[in-house]
Amino acid sequence: MSISQAASPSEKLLYTARVHTIGGRDKGEAHSSDGRLDVKLSVPGGPGSGTNPEQLFAAGWSACFEGAVTVAARTAKVPLPADFAIDAEVDLNLSGSDNFFLRARLNVSLPGLDRATAQALVDRAHQLCPYSKATRGNIDVVVTLV
Repeated sequence: MSISQAASPSEKLLYTARVHTIGGRDKGEAHSSDGRLDVKLSVPGGPGSGTNPEQLFAAGWSACFEGAVTVAARTAKVPLPADFAIDAEVDLNLSGSDNFFLRARLNVSLPGLDRATAQALVDRAHQLCPYSKATRGNIDVVVTLV
């Protein structure tokens, strides 16, 4: 099944990630076409030593969100602290026998910025971030300034 939308004249493709996965989350592997990603997969909490989709999602989202905060700060002409960081948590949940779903939390640390400025940057970043846009209305998300 393929679903695609035609790009609008104002859109510009910036990057396409290509990853080949075999074996799924139980003793699987994922490899990117450019060779930069080469990971073993395992079930969360299981005996395997690999990562899992939830950790990869948390890493991707927090990195993307950090980029969105940087864009928001640059636009607002606000210098970011060197120790600015994001801790992401992604929960895998089960309701009933086969209804799997995710919940997520992003805890954003902007030490040294006044609370109102930091919150404005976090709010703007949540509007800009492609991961935030993709999950909006689809999973429970809490973004907190810590």
